[in-house]
Amino acid sequence: MPPKLDPNEIKVIYLRTTGGEVGGAATLAPKVGPLGLAPKKVGEDIAKATGDWKGLRITVKLTIQNRQAQVAVVPSASSLIIRALKEPPRDRKKEKNIKHSGNITLDEVFNIARIMRERSMAKNLAGTVKEMLGTAQSIGCTIDGRTPHDVIEGIDSGDVEVPDE
Repeated sequence: MPPKLDPNEIKVIYLRTTGGEVGGAATLAPKVGPLGLAPKKVGEDIAKATGDWKGLRITVKLTIQNRQAQVAVVPSASSLIIRALKEPPRDRKKEKNIKHSGNITLDEVFNIARIMRERSMAKNLAGTVKEMLGTAQSIGCTIDGRTPHDVIEGIDSGDVEVPDE
């Protein structure tokens, strides 16, 4: 017989899933089954919570207390940038290796950096903005028509002004 679960104990599980889709119950079962949760119901809750992120790979934080699961989306830098590009949702099974050749504004990069600030290792917002620009470089998009690397050099030289927090 398994040990009794403490009703006040809080368990946290992080999962990578595709937004807006019900993940396989078979992948959730080993993670949430021992905690006394139904994998199918948890999968539906995740799909409902990630509806805004349709078609993007996203990290989800499950906070489980007293056999109740709260779903919170923990967006990564790349998923925030792809979402800022406002691309139509893609079908994972058909479209592979797509290029994100869009353009986003510098203000959107600042907003993304503010969202990612608490998870960044940089000591100020300018460093976090540079991290987001590096991610934009790897995704392949441009910032106000310029390559992200040019914007990083502009921040280093002082030509591009980064607001305080």
